[in-house]
Amino acid sequence: MPKLDGTHIASRLRERLEELRAGKEVAARDLRALLTSEQVNAMDAAWVEQQTLRKQKRARTKEEEAALGWKTKREIQIEAYERAVEESDLGMLETVEELQRKAEVRGARIYMDEYCKARAEGKSEEVARNRANNELTKAGLQRSDGRSVQFLSKRDREVWEMERQIKQQARSEMTPEELEQVELWEVHEKTLSKNRKKQGQ
Repeated sequence: MPKLDGTHIASRLRERLEELRAGKEVAARDLRALLTSEQVNAMDAAWVEQQTLRKQKRARTKEEEAALGWKTKREIQIEAYERAVEESDLGMLETVEELQRKAEVRGARIYMDEYCKARAEGKSEEVARNRANNELTKAGLQRSDGRSVQFLSKRDREVWEMERQIKQQARSEMTPEELEQVELWEVHEKTLSKNRKKQGQ
């Protein structure tokens, strides 16, 4: 299972907070899993304080409980999660910058490893650069040559294949006149595309 980073934890904290506010039942271990040890200790201390308060001052109605500062365990958990969300929001910029720095370091390492390996094998500098950039692409990182590569998911490939088959079937069912019109349109489109490339558009 991949390790959670700060951005994942922030979104999960929000989800858990919404569950608490909605009154859903959340296991104690699940409540503590996303909090830091300091946040867990603060939540536990707040509950101990509440228990002490309840022993010292009795209340007969909800209004008296509110006046005395009584809180339910859920209210304490919600407050702990609200503080945790605030803290994660404050640290989000640092988290994102750290993730970017790690990605850059990882990318540099991948690039240099493959580049040096290719050069050691006697490949030209251009081939070595291309192989290194290909490794960056495989790792899902930005290429050093600035080219962008589209990743196709399995679903995208399946959809494109279905589209190709539908077009092929439609083409096979066309009359000769319709087929001639389609072929003329394709030639027209290719000519326009070539002209645009020549003009640098």
